[in-house]
Amino acid sequence: MAAKKNIPENVPAVGTVAPEFAVPADDGQTVHLSDYRGQRVVLYFYPKDMTSGCTTQACGFRDHYIEITEHNAVVLGVSPDPVHSHVQFRSKYNLPFRLLADEDHKVAELYGVWGEKNNYGKKYWGIIRSHFLIDEEGRIADVQYGVSPEESVGNALMSLAGLKLG
Repeated sequence: MAAKKNIPENVPAVGTVAPEFAVPADDGQTVHLSDYRGQRVVLYFYPKDMTSGCTTQACGFRDHYIEITEHNAVVLGVSPDPVHSHVQFRSKYNLPFRLLADEDHKVAELYGVWGEKNNYGKKYWGIIRSHFLIDEEGRIADVQYGVSPEESVGNALMSLAGLKLG
């Protein structure tokens, strides 16, 4: 695994209970994290549908989805984009997992991944690309804060492989 970046104090720590949420998904249903109790969840946060890095990350999870499910896990992608954008993104890239619309970025704030970013000298607030592995009991098993799109999937797979099936 790549070295972890400095993780801010507002990011839920490994071993703590993952913050509960309820948000709309691309399939029109409201998703609660607790719906997945008994399964592992790879909860990944990405900035924007249809952008190059986010597409790389999403397609990586797509391409390894069967391997992920073999570890009793599901993938949930979260961004501030609206449901209709998620529907298009999921359809265009044949993503086998749900995308969650966090338009008010409350879920991102709960997980400490809504922060100040700097792009070519311009400062703005947005998603810090990150993912969390949540175990069957709803506890944080791994945190990858500020992960690159290319490393996210591999890091998630290594964490899943290292976590004994509950």
